[in-house]
Amino acid sequence: MPKWSEYKRESRERGSLAFELYVAVSHPAKPPEEMKALLPDHLAYQAKLEAEGKLFLAGPMSDETGEEMVGIGHIVYRADSLDEARKLAEADPMHANGGRTFTLRRWLVNEGCLNLHVGLSTKSVHIS
Repeated sequence: MPKWSEYKRESRERGSLAFELYVAVSHPAKPPEEMKALLPDHLAYQAKLEAEGKLFLAGPMSDETGEEMVGIGHIVYRADSLDEARKLAEADPMHANGGRTFTLRRWLVNEGCLNLHVGLSTKSVHIS
């Protein structure tokens, strides 16, 4: 397997986007009632990162059936490096206070489509 920087360069040469993001997969480490107490600070931190342009996407995941919540979440950061993304994840009150643990990986976005509909008169936004 090539080194990350080599693969990123090759992706760009092939015409791919090669947009680098960082994904934290967050897992519960404490009982739900203890995590619930950390939720307001966690959500405020996420809102702060979103306002700063450092949070790309975040949210909970279901189990494999798609029917049950299992407590796993994905948080996708915009950062200049893996180290910076790790600092963002570590500063999340949910992680900093031991409510959750996380693993962090680089994600090279090469393909895909994002549709954004902005209604000017209705001041609405629809993402699909």
